[in-house]
Amino acid sequence: MDEDVQAAAARLVRRIKEGGHTITVAESCTGGLLSSAFTDIAGASTWFNQAWVTYSNDAKIRELGVKPSSLEKKGAVSAEVAIQMAQGALKNANADIAISITGIAGPKNDGSNKKVGLVYVGIASKNWANAESTQIGGNRAENKIGFVHFALNSTIKRWDVAMTQAEEQRIEEERQLADEVAEKIQFELDRQKREEAARESAPWQDEAWVGETTPTEETALDKQVEWD
Repeated sequence: MDEDVQAAAARLVRRIKEGGHTITVAESCTGGLLSSAFTDIAGASTWFNQAWVTYSNDAKIRELGVKPSSLEKKGAVSAEVAIQMAQGALKNANADIAISITGIAGPKNDGSNKKVGLVYVGIASKNWANAESTQIGGNRAENKIGFVHFALNSTIKRWDVAMTQAEEQRIEEERQLADEVAEKIQFELDRQKREEAARESAPWQDEAWVGETTPTEETALDKQVEWD
């Protein structure tokens, strides 16, 4: 296996293992080279369960759930099909991330209007999916290796972006939770202040009526007056 491919596979696998994730693969033109790069790494069974080589359109439809209409309108080598291949593999393998590769390795394009060396890589998780594309110039063997290398590097970049976004979202959720707690505490403090202010402005509420009062001078005088 190409040394650059091996190095890129190792970098991606480190990321996968750090979070205890699993990965799956759906290949067409590369015929299992990406799967081979993963299984060359010791301990692959803990994070790599299964993969697909769906070379024909029928296999893409049957095994991965690619829509016939997408194949007819966009062709097998397209972003739409690459994403559907990745999503189908992700679902069928119950993995955390999936990579698909569909391209034209050469030496001919078999009647397609797309150039030899064109490849689309689909990358999907349970929360997002996208496709990357590039054009490689080489013979069939070189293109297949180049496609795998591109797929690995594209996945590493997308993975890093996703992890950064997930961390930012986690921090934002923690901030929002802290703000909610602070608001509740402040509301309770304000309520206590309002109650205390209300008691101070009406002290009579705290006084109790005890016993009988002594008549005032005016009251006693009134009782001494005799009226004709």
